[in-house]
Amino acid sequence: MFLDGKTALVTGSTSGIGLGIARALRAEGASVVLNGFGDEAAIAKLCEELDARRINTDLTTVEGAEELMASAGKVDILVNNAGMQHVAPVEEFPVDKWNAIIALNLSAAFHTARLAVPQMKEQGWGRIINVASAHSLTASPFKSAYVAAKHGIAGLTKTLALELAQCGITANCISPGYVWTPLVENQIPDTMAARGMTREQVMNDVLLAKQPTKKFVQVEEVGAMAVFLCRDEAQNINGANLSVDGGWTAE
Repeated sequence: MFLDGKTALVTGSTSGIGLGIARALRAEGASVVLNGFGDEAAIAKLCEELDARRINTDLTTVEGAEELMASAGKVDILVNNAGMQHVAPVEEFPVDKWNAIIALNLSAAFHTARLAVPQMKEQGWGRIINVASAHSLTASPFKSAYVAAKHGIAGLTKTLALELAQCGITANCISPGYVWTPLVENQIPDTMAARGMTREQVMNDVLLAKQPTKKFVQVEEVGAMAVFLCRDEAQNINGANLSVDGGWTAE
């Protein structure tokens, strides 16, 4: 397995996209460090399944990011996936929500990267993979903080790529559209009730309205992209923003 001997830290990896990426990297031999919240018994089972460590800190703070990186030790593959969302008109957007979203979705990626890079430079190899979103390339109303953070992640990734281009380190974004996760699935009944729609109507006309394929992205697809970016064949993919969105941002 080509990632034997490598350590991958995936933030926000106790469920959803992050867990899909962690599983994909582990399947190729990487030692995995999980990070995130959730049911403690379920997370313990995940750690056993993946033979993984789990480090849980508050990534909305500088101290939390520093504690995570110090506890993780050597990180060969850094996947910044942790994020949160809040929806509101800009004039009503709670300031504390804005600050938290920018801190977790954007600033945390800066802090983990700045702390991972020295070791990556020393060993002459590293992969930084930032999970952005279709909203790193386009916008939607009422998501000012999320869209700002995801556009910021795309810019941060490009800057890292340029700075590290001759160090054996690549930095890239993966930008999924709507991904089929328990979080998305659990939104469907409430939307059905609120809009008087069937399940199929909610999926096709609300959630998948902007995805031309009318198919959800699967976490395994995002995981496969992350794995490919770690291969030697991807060493010249650097500073890219790779859409996995069913054609959403092609319009």
